[in-house]
Amino acid sequence: MAYWLFKSEPDAWSWDQQVAKGDEGEEWGGVRNYQARNNMRLMKLGDQGFFYHSRQGLEIVGIVEVCAEAHSDSTTDDERWECVDIKAVKSVPNPVSMKAIKANPELEEMVLVKNSRLSVQPVTEAEWKEICRMGGL
Repeated sequence: MAYWLFKSEPDAWSWDQQVAKGDEGEEWGGVRNYQARNNMRLMKLGDQGFFYHSRQGLEIVGIVEVCAEAHSDSTTDDERWECVDIKAVKSVPNPVSMKAIKANPELEEMVLVKNSRLSVQPVTEAEWKEICRMGGL
């Protein structure tokens, strides 16, 4: 299993909206960055990811699971863009802020710290475990 991080502005798509989609999940469409798209192309069913509120909150608030592998993005007719579907798994009991992530030396190499603008990014197993610990999971 691989681990990922999905960033969303909560006024555009929030954790509560993701949870409301249930097991059906939601297409993670609208991504127009080649690196983020390529990350989604690598995802497999069952991979897990953090759901991160960007711009407002700046914190990891939930865990999601990939429920459909890469497919055409329904938000465009441009064949270059693909996306996955994700479903909510659980909320993070103690949301983990960007400030706390940056303050943790074990996370200093995390893509979120090094390239915070990338909307879909990989997370190492060690980073996953540390953030889960910080979040009370």
